Amino acid sequence: MGVSQFFMPGKNILGLGALDEGIAQIGQMGFKKALIVTDGALSKMGLAKTVTDKLATQGISAEIFDGVQPNPTVSNVNAGLEKLKTAQADFIISLGGGSSHDCAKGIALVASNGGKIEDYEGLNQSKVPQMTLIAVNTTAGTASEMTRFTIITDGTRHVKMAIVDSHVTPFLSINDSGLMEAMPAGLTAATGMDALTHAVEAYVSTIATPLTDACAVKAIELIGRYLPTAVKEPKNQDAREQMAYAQFLAGMAFNNASLGYVHAMAHQLGGFYDLPHGVCNALLLPHVETFNMRAAQERLNQIGGILNASNPDLAGLGVIDAIKKLADIVGIPKSLEELGVKQEDFDVLAQNALRDVCGLTNPIQASHAEIVGIFASAYGKRS
Repeated sequence: MGVSQFFMPGKNILGLGALDEGIAQIGQMGFKKALIVTDGALSKMGLAKTVTDKLATQGISAEIFDGVQPNPTVSNVNAGLEKLKTAQADFIISLGGGSSHDCAKGIALVASNGGKIEDYEGLNQSKVPQMTLIAVNTTAGTASEMTRFTIITDGTRHVKMAIVDSHVTPFLSINDSGLMEAMPAGLTAATGMDALTHAVEAYVSTIATPLTDACAVKAIELIGRYLPTAVKEPKNQDAREQMAYAQFLAGMAFNNASLGYVHAMAHQLGGFYDLPHGVCNALLLPHVETFNMRAAQERLNQIGGILNASNPDLAGLGVIDAIKKLADIVGIPKSLEELGVKQEDFDVLAQNALRDVCGLTNPIQASHAEIVGIFASAYGKRS
């Protein structure tokens, strides 16, 4: 196995009421002014103002940048950097799901390292840690609030840049399940299947360790058990809290074991068509794992057993069918065709996927034709 490392924030606060505890701790850190990085929806809901008001009780002022798009872009990062400069903030708070966290990481990384965000595509391209970032999470899926991954869309190339760098790990993560009750069913489903993909890809990764295995196994169990309830009963606090833990565990797994071709391919769909990341992962997951079966059959069968035991609706199904069934239960679309993906784009999508750093730890290294074949298998409606 050799030497391994385990990356995650130095402190993580989870559970109902975690936001208030986090704000109290931030108040003891000596900061004067925050830039809150979020999206327009959360800003309109008043959640950004809620955080601003809570910071004020600790003597900390704040300005809000709410220009984050669902798939954050280079221009979003650049606009955030301008806002950071004019605000003269001494730290950053990301508020939201993966898009807000990823954009804030891009802002914080360039703020301390200089240059432009495109300079940091790939593995460990920065020289010094990013500006202090505290991540307040409102979804249960991406785990971006606690990882060393950030994904930024380069609109000129129509590519999602995967930036994997220990320097983009947030200083502190906050997962308050009470903030997740407002998530609509579709977002709950997509982010939940994103978390499942994280755990599955980490478990079959070529650099998995006993530590990442333990996190992945528990995440898969919790997702199989609680995701359908979280989708159907948005106010079910137990399901929300268990999914918050599940996505965090999945994040611990892939933050250290990395990912595979599901993410390498989903990044291209998101960059090319501006599609929701979790939905792309959910659609591709059974097809990529079918391809991986010849190299990772034992581990994939173990995943199937975990899913069988987690939910009566999944009992007795093989791993591929169990994944498809869970996706159906929570209402994931059934095909890439349904999302507007075009078959004539498979060639360039495959080319870009093979350049994505996430594919390096897939159980099998695929040819261009094999990646095209996986896209093709996900194009029609699944059985």
